[in-house]
Amino acid sequence: MMQAEVAQAEYRPNLGYVVTVVVIASLGGLLFGYDTGVIAGANEFLKSEFHMSAATTGLVSSSIDLGAMLGVLIAGFLGDSFGRKKALSVAGIIFIASSLISAFAPSVGVLVLGRFIGGVGIGLASLLSPLYIAEIAPPRIRGRLVGSNQLAIVSGIFIVYFVNAAIVSSHTTAWNQTTGWRWMFAMGVIPAVIFFFLLFLVPESPRYLMKRGREEQAISILERVSGPERARWDVEEIRKSLEVVPDSLFQELSRPGIRKALGIGVVLAIFQQFTGTNAVGYYAPMIFKAAGAGTNASFYDTVWIGAIKVIFVIVLMLIVDRVGRKRLLVWNGMLMALFLAILGVAFSLPHMITWLVLALVFAHTIAYELSWGGGVWIVLSEIYPTAIRGRAMAIASFALWFATYLVAQFFPILLQAIGGTWTFWIFALFCIAMAVFMQRVVPETSKKTMEKIQSDWLQSERGSSL
Repeated sequence: MMQAEVAQAEYRPNLGYVVTVVVIASLGGLLFGYDTGVIAGANEFLKSEFHMSAATTGLVSSSIDLGAMLGVLIAGFLGDSFGRKKALSVAGIIFIASSLISAFAPSVGVLVLGRFIGGVGIGLASLLSPLYIAEIAPPRIRGRLVGSNQLAIVSGIFIVYFVNAAIVSSHTTAWNQTTGWRWMFAMGVIPAVIFFFLLFLVPESPRYLMKRGREEQAISILERVSGPERARWDVEEIRKSLEVVPDSLFQELSRPGIRKALGIGVVLAIFQQFTGTNAVGYYAPMIFKAAGAGTNASFYDTVWIGAIKVIFVIVLMLIVDRVGRKRLLVWNGMLMALFLAILGVAFSLPHMITWLVLALVFAHTIAYELSWGGGVWIVLSEIYPTAIRGRAMAIASFALWFATYLVAQFFPILLQAIGGTWTFWIFALFCIAMAVFMQRVVPETSKKTMEKIQSDWLQSERGSSL
C-alpha cells in the first residue's frame, strides 16, 4: 500500500468505538486517582483517631506507594503473560478489597495493609491502562487518548476531594474523626465495581494478540479501530517489530538504543514525582490550614485543585499531539520551578498570605497537568518495543512509585524539620533539572507510530540521529 493511502486511511478511525474502549480502560486511572487522593481528606482525622506522629502519618500515606511498587513489578508479567485486559480485571478486584479493608480498619496496622493492597491495584492500573490505550489508539491521536488516562486520574482525585468535602461539612468533627474517614475509603467500592464489570465489554490489545500468535483476532480489532486498509498496514508493521525476538529481557534491554530508552524512562518517572505535585496533593488541606484557612475552607480549596486538574488535563489532551511532548514538558517544568520558588518565599513570611498560597498551588497544579502529569505517562507508553513493552514500563513505573514513596514518606517530616520554605525550594531545583534533561536528552515522539519509535531507538545504536 502506498504511504499516501495509509495516511489517508489513518484519518478515518472509528472514533465512537475507540473512545468507548478508551473511556472504559481509563477507569483504572480514575480508581488510581481516587485511592491516592482519598488520604488528603482522611489524614487529619486519622491523626486524631489513632494519635499518629508525623512519621506514622507519612507511613499511612506512603504505604499505597509501596504497594504500587509491587503492583508495577507484577503488572508487566501479568500483562505480557495473560493479557492487558485480564490484568486490569485483577486490578479492579484489588481496588474493591482495598476500599473495604481500609474502611473497616480497627488499627493503623490494618489501615496500612489496606492502603498497601490498594497500592498493588494502583500499580497495575498505572502501568496497564496507558499501555493498553497506547496499543489500541490510532497514531495521530494517540497522545490525546493516552492523555485521557491522566484525565481519569485527576477526575478520580476531583471526585474524592468533593466526596471528602461533602462528608466533612455534613457532620461534626468528632463524627468525622471516628466514622467520616471510613466513608471516604468505602465510597471507592462504587467505581471499582463499575470498572470491573465494564472491562467485559472491551477487546484485548491487538499488539498483545499479535505477540501471542493470535493474528486473526488482532486484525479484527484493528479493522474495527481504523478500517481494513489501515489495519493491514498496522499488522505488517507489528509483525516486523516482532520478527526479532530477544533471547531474554536482559538481552533486549542491554542493547544500546533500548538501554538508552529505558534509562530515559526511569529518569522521567523519578522526575515526575519530584515536581512536588504529590506532596501538595497528599497534604493539601494541611498546607491550606498552615496558610490560615479553616478546616472546611481548606477542604473546599482542595476541591478547587481537583477541578483545575480536570480542566487542564483536557487542555493537555487537545494540544499534546499538536504542540508535542517535549516543548510542553520543558516549558512547564520551568514554570513549576518558578511557582515553587515563590511558594517557598510565601512560607517564609511572618504572616502567610492565604490567597497567595492558594494562587501558587493552583498555578503549580496547572503547569503540572499541562506537562509532567500526563506527558510522562504518554512518553513511557510509547518508547519501548512491543516484545518487552509491559516489562520495560514496569521497570520505569517501579522507579516512579519508589520516588512517590520517598516524597509521601518524607514530605511531612521535611515540612516539620526544615519548614515549607526550604522544602518547596528543593522541589523547585528538581523542576529546573528535569526541564534541562527533557530539552537535552529526550527525543520527540509525537505523531510517530510505536514501531517507528522503536526503529529510531535501534538506529541510534548504529550512531544515527534520532
